[in-house]
Amino acid sequence: MATEAAFYYKEFLIVLGVAGLAVPLFLRLGVNAVVAFLVMGVLLSQDVLGNLVHAVPVLQSLNISNPENLSHIAELGVVFLLFLIGIELSFERLNTMRRLVFGLGGLQVVLSLTAIAGAAMALGFDMRAALVVGAALSLSSTAIVVQLLSDSKRLGSQTGRTSFAILLLQDLAVIPLLLLVPILGQRMEGNVFVSILIALGQAGLAVALIVGVGRYLLRPLLRLVARTGSSDLFMAATLLIAVGAAAAANLAGISMTLGAFIAGLMLAETEYRRAIEAVVEPFKGLLLGTFFLVVGLKLDLDTLFREPAFTLGVAVALVLLKGVIVYGLARLFRVNRGAALESAMLLGPCGEFGFVIAGAALAAGLIDDPTSRNIMLVVTLTMIAIPFLAKIGAALTRSLRQRAAVAAVNTVPPEDNEPRVIIAGFGRVGHLIASMLEEHKIPYLAIDADADLVSREGKTSGKVYYGDATNAEFLKRCGLAEARALAVTMDNPVRVDEVVRAARALRGDLKIIARARDERHAQRLYAWGVTEAVPETIESSLQLGEALLVEAGVPMGLAIASVHERRHGFRKLLGRPNRQEELELARKRLRREKSGN
Repeated sequence: MATEAAFYYKEFLIVLGVAGLAVPLFLRLGVNAVVAFLVMGVLLSQDVLGNLVHAVPVLQSLNISNPENLSHIAELGVVFLLFLIGIELSFERLNTMRRLVFGLGGLQVVLSLTAIAGAAMALGFDMRAALVVGAALSLSSTAIVVQLLSDSKRLGSQTGRTSFAILLLQDLAVIPLLLLVPILGQRMEGNVFVSILIALGQAGLAVALIVGVGRYLLRPLLRLVARTGSSDLFMAATLLIAVGAAAAANLAGISMTLGAFIAGLMLAETEYRRAIEAVVEPFKGLLLGTFFLVVGLKLDLDTLFREPAFTLGVAVALVLLKGVIVYGLARLFRVNRGAALESAMLLGPCGEFGFVIAGAALAAGLIDDPTSRNIMLVVTLTMIAIPFLAKIGAALTRSLRQRAAVAAVNTVPPEDNEPRVIIAGFGRVGHLIASMLEEHKIPYLAIDADADLVSREGKTSGKVYYGDATNAEFLKRCGLAEARALAVTMDNPVRVDEVVRAARALRGDLKIIARARDERHAQRLYAWGVTEAVPETIESSLQLGEALLVEAGVPMGLAIASVHERRHGFRKLLGRPNRQEELELARKRLRREKSGN
């Protein structure tokens, strides 16, 4: 009995051993966790460890004879990944990204599927099989790409937004693609397109049912569980929602991941969003690691070693074809060159849904077993290459930025010693300040570390220069010794602090007006000697309060006076030197002059 129990738990223990022992060792060596799970899967596969068992029988305890035993657990990793993506996204954010999702993402799927299907027909596949091959190979890996971007905190970058938009549409496209496979396999004599439309209609009804039920039941359920105060019960309810939505979608004939994604979208609007993320994240990490382990276990090394040139050639050609399509479409949608190139490197390889579509096509009789195995081999090889391609893409992007920076640096700041206002950071706030200075004929010079921005602005204003405003020598070159004032407008508090310290060390009498994140940041800036710190949170609150008072019927003069009184109180509280009276009088005089005109 004990032996049978040990055998039953062996594969689960191997997964825990890989996650708890082997992967941390890879991480210490600088190897990405995704690659570590994939490599461990290859090492534990029948083609590697299975062959060593005959020579070293003790290794039998680590042998995973049937990877399918782990496949169902591995699928939950992708389910939880899409569930968390849905929570992060929300319906509103999806609506704001609709241009990239449905425009860029839709074109990528259509063009990639068409191009790959055309290549398959050229290799001798009939049209139905070619469409299935195109569908399997046109998709990219949501699991790996999102994990890489999330680990590097780059989901919010232009590369992250572009890649995520395409991946999201691909995940949505899995539904009609999976519905297409059995329809093509039936070889119906009727109108195939009518059958596809009917199947899509049924899927749409299933999605609408899931959304309808979830919208009215999820929040009350979570409220009921949260009132118990039990974190264990809340965890159970969260897992029930994620897995239950996936299972309901599967029963309705659509993708499990889509069901989990929809559930996440609905929960994104609730007050339980952050607590749910904290519950699901550990499960997602372990189960997604299991997914990558299973991918490595299924790698067909025999076919690879038997026809290495052909197999690798197909994989490289596929990545290049899809990469070119992604890059071209991204540039068409005005994504900058660096982000377009990096997105192409990330999305050129295939994804986990390729296994699902290839398996469904084999079951429907559209492709034979050797073709299915070859598809899975190519998909696996390209997926293993994603972390390395990501590094290459990041390096190429840095190279493009450096070249743009060199071009921008060649336009050196003027050396005419004219007193100017220096603006450190030329984003939205810096741009507005510059326009106000131009209105009053005050000369200025702007600095920014974004080479693309400098290149764009240089073509119009000619007053924006590339450089690091935290560098004392560069500030000297920009005429800090003669500057009338320094405006620090960056949205990164750490960068603001560094610029203020560098400038104050060079000139003790320089007037420095700095953008602060909040009152604590403003206090820190005053301690370092800024002339004026403008906290975003306080100023926005004061402006909102002034507008509210006026709309509530308070006379304009009294409302303005009330706001100025509060502002003065905040400045005293923040440690601002008490010299505001003359500034307030000047502002009142200016308002009277304007009202008189």
